[in-house]
Amino acid sequence: MLSTFSNRRVATWFIPLFVVTLAFLSISPHDASRAQDPKPESKSSAAKKQEPPIAEFEKYLSGSTLSGVFTIDGKPLNALEEERYEIQSAKKLEGDDNLWEIKTRIKYGNKDLTVPVVVTLEWVGRTPMIVLDSITIPGLGTFSARVVFHDRKYAGTWKHDNVGGHLFGRVEPAKSE
Repeated sequence: MLSTFSNRRVATWFIPLFVVTLAFLSISPHDASRAQDPKPESKSSAAKKQEPPIAEFEKYLSGSTLSGVFTIDGKPLNALEEERYEIQSAKKLEGDDNLWEIKTRIKYGNKDLTVPVVVTLEWVGRTPMIVLDSITIPGLGTFSARVVFHDRKYAGTWKHDNVGGHLFGRVEPAKSE
């Protein structure tokens, strides 16, 4: 009973303190000087900065190999399992800003198949994140994931049916022809 009370008490002051700290840290000196300088950026230059590099990401991911490791919840974090995904193509689908088709070769257990998977791709500035929400891949099961890509690396979380964990590794470019 005492530990529950202590945990609630800590959470009561920690959460607001954490939010205030994040807000404070997110204001850089550059942002502060911009707040004092009332010159607004033109709408066209602001829009160009925010446009996601769709063609660049299609080229980056198509023909690449994701080579890394994953953890399984409940097992020690140093008990890493190897994973490998060979991406044949990545293409933004017409008509929806966030839907992409990724054709990939998946080797999982005794299965080895190439499937097109439709995923949601979210952008944080120029950083892409693949989002899977309870997507069923025939012959493999139901998957959820969040995978972010940056500087030829990927990292994220995954869930397959009732098992999940973390994943991370390298994005290796396609071999030059």
